[in-house]
Amino acid sequence: MRHRKRGRVLGRSPSHRKALLKNLASALILTERNAEDEEAPPKVKGRIVTTLHKAKEVRPLIEKCVTIARDSLADIEVASEHGTESPRNSAEWKQWRKSERWSKWPAAMAPAVEARRRLNRLLGDKQAVKILVTEIAPRFKDRHGGYTRIVRLAKPRLGDAGTRAVIEFVGVRDRKVEKSQRPSFGEEETAQSAS
Repeated sequence: MRHRKRGRVLGRSPSHRKALLKNLASALILTERNAEDEEAPPKVKGRIVTTLHKAKEVRPLIEKCVTIARDSLADIEVASEHGTESPRNSAEWKQWRKSERWSKWPAAMAPAVEARRRLNRLLGDKQAVKILVTEIAPRFKDRHGGYTRIVRLAKPRLGDAGTRAVIEFVGVRDRKVEKSQRPSFGEEETAQSAS
């Protein structure tokens, strides 16, 4: 019996399933990187095609990671007030090291560093964490959840006829809802000619 057993097994052992979900989440985030010079760049940024069940299973992991990165943006802003932009070991940097701002900087930076470490544990890919914090999180700064969408594809997968789906980040390729123009049936023309 499967009482209180949440999640799909996906025909894998627990460690294999965990690795699969980490790789899927990292793959979705890595499609956002600038990859023109690579030999196989992603066709569409912020979108991957997988099976429907894998997409539904990886979605909570991605949502959790984006929320952690979005919440760390405030900590990064607070830490940047105490930090410096000068290169390491320069005269200006050494002056900053001796200043009072330096003593406050590590405590202010600690929550942001902890958020990155937590994301690194969840995703297992430092490049994906960097892209998530620098590019994706600022995009969803004012959004509280619902960062991804799953769209079922009509054509099944070749080989086993598995149901395919697209999982993508929202906000980039959203449809614009526009009001249609009210049709005129010549009523205005007859009212103008009558007067």
